[in-house]
Amino acid sequence: MLCWGRSDPAYSRNRLLRQGYAALGWRVVDFQPRFPAFGDLEARWRNEARPDLLWVPCFRQRDIAAAARWARRHGVPLLFDPLISAYDKQVFERGKLNEYSAAARRLLQNERRQFALADIVLADTEAHAAFFHDVLEVAAAKIHVVPVGAEENLFTAQAWPADSAPMEVLFFGSFIPLQGPQVIVEAARLYRGPPLRWCLLGSGPLRAECQRAAQGLDTVHFEDWLPYAQLPARIQRADIVLGIFGATPKAQRVIPNKVYQALACARPVITLRSDAYPARLLAQENSGLHWVEADNAQALANAVAELAERRASLAQAGAQARRSFDEFFSQDSLNARLQQAITAAISTPARG
Repeated sequence: MLCWGRSDPAYSRNRLLRQGYAALGWRVVDFQPRFPAFGDLEARWRNEARPDLLWVPCFRQRDIAAAARWARRHGVPLLFDPLISAYDKQVFERGKLNEYSAAARRLLQNERRQFALADIVLADTEAHAAFFHDVLEVAAAKIHVVPVGAEENLFTAQAWPADSAPMEVLFFGSFIPLQGPQVIVEAARLYRGPPLRWCLLGSGPLRAECQRAAQGLDTVHFEDWLPYAQLPARIQRADIVLGIFGATPKAQRVIPNKVYQALACARPVITLRSDAYPARLLAQENSGLHWVEADNAQALANAVAELAERRASLAQAGAQARRSFDEFFSQDSLNARLQQAITAAISTPARG
């Protein structure tokens, strides 16, 4: 398999897919063109050997045109894992472009052309798959859902915090609107329940605003980013982990890394309810996931209080969380989905 694009192999999505490819018997060779628009010419000059499959990893829309030209020339199927839509990000997440502006329309048409070049498109959630189909006009038969998951060798279930320690609610993230960190601070202000510590870990555009809003709240604490390898232990020190609560349309389409990682660490999670999650998981009563409405601080405060009042049962809720991870998001389940996508790709007739 030829991985085409200047992507970060250590990024969690790429790393988990590489683990999946290896488990399925694939050897990945990397090709990182210096100039994405002319990558096919560089590949010809470098005499890249013909692979059985070409993979364009996440965030590499700029590589897809050249990769597709090379793939068609050599009769190689192309699998694209965008993870996000640039149009979705600029219009609905960041709000930098008005949906009805000429610039937004150009971006939409360009991305539709890019996605059309792939033989198979991976989506990380059913909601993203629907967006790719409904908005980017990707044929439903070309889309395969492969969740992001978490690295099971790092994110593991460990001993529960001692009952003598203060309870802790943990959020970690990049403090962007999609995550709704300001909703968490307001929930801490509204909270009425057993004593606990609210911790917001990370940095980003909304952190300063959150720190100002938290002034006078002795229960709210901020921590800076720590090395990735230390994140599992930090999660395992918490009693409850918070997901995302933003009101942006994009928030309804994603399952953030923090949710996968917390479930893998056997910690109960409170997050917004959305169609990004498997329908069977949403329907389960004892999943370890606790749902609230987006941008609803009072609902979040109530959900935290409900869990905190049942401290003795938090370990059980954590075990339920891990079972949900194993059923829906384990590496084995991801590999099975990935195998289906690869099989569909290599059985696709080569385009001329």
